[in-house]
Amino acid sequence: MSGRATGPGKSGAILDTFTRHVAEKGYDGTSFSDVASELGISQGLIVHHYGTKARLLEALHISYMRRRIDEAERIVSEFATPTEQLAGLLHAAVLYQVHDRNRTVAFQREVARLAQEDENSEGRKLRRDYIGILHGVLDAGIASGEFRPVDISIRSLLIFGAAQWAWTWFEPEGRSSAEQVGAELVDLTLGSLLLDRTSLPRLSDPDGRLIAAVIKIITAAPGAPKSER
Repeated sequence: MSGRATGPGKSGAILDTFTRHVAEKGYDGTSFSDVASELGISQGLIVHHYGTKARLLEALHISYMRRRIDEAERIVSEFATPTEQLAGLLHAAVLYQVHDRNRTVAFQREVARLAQEDENSEGRKLRRDYIGILHGVLDAGIASGEFRPVDISIRSLLIFGAAQWAWTWFEPEGRSSAEQVGAELVDLTLGSLLLDRTSLPRLSDPDGRLIAAVIKIITAAPGAPKSER
């Protein structure tokens, strides 16, 4: 639980508990009654902080995307080339299944519901901003001659979409680690983009320096959740 959630009646504790319930049971299977019972507070206190269940889900959406954008910007700043930047973003997308699992699974379980929000909602805007970062990296890679020309909009959606389904099959205690799965995603994605694949083994190495730097970034952010392995 993050530092902002210092007591059962605090808004952060309510959001964290709601998020875990959504991750475990989905939005439809989560109730204010269950959240209030676990925290030992009244349902009225949840209403006081968030109003409705839909607004609580919106808060989850916003907090999740703000953190992902902050980390994406840090990753882009950390690495010198679009190739390294894209590899970092891809590794991070899978590592979230371990390092921020509850929020990641809750977000991914309800991504279709969240896509129905008003076009001008903050959550939708933040998702566009995240895709915009990916667009920028792909654009830069094509301009520098590292990537072959592709339809950036479609490619970005395919990359984003691939990450959104990981919750349905990835098991933190399963046969393959998040680092190994991320390595496969990097190999698959960059393998289809790079004009020179010489650097691909280094970038997709699950024990390499690049992924170690990404882990450091996503675990060093203020209030970053600990690994949930």
